[in-house]
Amino acid sequence: MDDLIRLVGVTKAYPVGDAPPVPVLHGVDLRIAAGDFVAIMGASGSGKSTLMNILGCLDTPSSGDYVLEGRNIAELDVDELAAVRLRLLGFVFQSFNLLPRIDVLDNVALPLLYAGVPRRERHRRAEQLLGRVGLQGYGARRPNQLSGGQQQRVAIARALINQPRLLLADEPTGNLDSETSVDVMRLFGTLNTEDGITLIIVTHEADIAAYARRRIRFRDGRIVEDTATEPLA
Repeated sequence: MDDLIRLVGVTKAYPVGDAPPVPVLHGVDLRIAAGDFVAIMGASGSGKSTLMNILGCLDTPSSGDYVLEGRNIAELDVDELAAVRLRLLGFVFQSFNLLPRIDVLDNVALPLLYAGVPRRERHRRAEQLLGRVGLQGYGARRPNQLSGGQQQRVAIARALINQPRLLLADEPTGNLDSETSVDVMRLFGTLNTEDGITLIIVTHEADIAAYARRRIRFRDGRIVEDTATEPLA
């Protein structure tokens, strides 16, 4: 498989007042092929969330190269970066990030609104994706009328609405009970195996990482383990 992601010597340091910048990532080299399913693990402060922000084009390296789908991200301007995020990437967060004052259908369709897609087409595609994640008929409900697991499924549908090649999930089961977490991870597995979507999840839970086909562990801003695994079904 071709590389979808390539990091070469990526570092990241953050300024702290008048003090020297605090290093978070130290020369990270990483390749992720199209169609892979990767779990990134590590303790708090290990650098995994910083890496995820860079992969999602929400932050930039202090040095080194990030090449995404053959393009060096450092060479893109603000508008081009926004276009990459809209076209290529989908995001799923621990806290769901649904808008409480609009219904489920419009939450799912929201990225299409930003893309200028007509309302009827937005709703058609959103209804299709709600069915895909097991929430057919839930479009008229508000997020506060759903369980945590259902809200995360809505968030996943929203992340898929622009047909991304890469789905980034930051602690996607952190607010869910064990049974619901299994359901969400099985859905991720289906999206990976049947739809060919490349998945990268950040998690501190080994039982969640077990659904991935590759486990990368961070410590002190460096990759200390990169292991192929047999995923749970």
